Amino acid sequence: VNRMSSRLKYYKEELRSVRGAKYTIDNIIGESRPTLDLKEKIYLAARTKSTVLIEGETGTGKELVAHSIHDLSERNLEDFIKINCAAIPKELLESEFFGYEEGAFTGAKKGGKIGKFELADKGTLFLDEVNLLDNTLQPKLLRVLQEKEIERIGGKESFHIDMRLIVATNKSLESLVKKKEFRQDLYYRLNVIPIHIPPLRNRI
Repeated sequence: VNRMSSRLKYYKEELRSVRGAKYTIDNIIGESRPTLDLKEKIYLAARTKSTVLIEGETGTGKELVAHSIHDLSERNLEDFIKINCAAIPKELLESEFFGYEEGAFTGAKKGGKIGKFELADKGTLFLDEVNLLDNTLQPKLLRVLQEKEIERIGGKESFHIDMRLIVATNKSLESLVKKKEFRQDLYYRLNVIPIHIPPLRNRI
């Protein structure tokens, strides 16, 4: 039993190195006031289970902030799952999010597929460039946040998930809401703990 327990611990550590946070708050370099304020916000966000909205220009380190929050949180031993909403074709995003059952559609893998929401159960899901999330998926993400339940494509049952969500955007979601390019109700669900990253020119 001791040997099996040791092996299990080893495998968990190996899995964490693959699916865990790759960066910590120490990777955020700088001693300027904006940088120190940013680190303080990261520490405060890590103490909660609430959804975090990270806003900042391209290249300011939004992913670093997301990794740091997960690493400092009580979920740091669980998976840190990442999705770039701009990197996946919109017709494939739903299956990436929710997974699917065998035979759900033409070309579905035998045995089905586990979605990113399910993989992030007990851990953290990071959605990068959430401002590019397709309009058809926005209400489905809203339902997940409200009900804490998901249903695979082609599935007949919903099941509960315990997932901490962190999202990032390089455009103001509030301005997109005013332009009717982003759902207002989803914006309020995401904007629980806002973190605005100052541009690099202000923290040289």
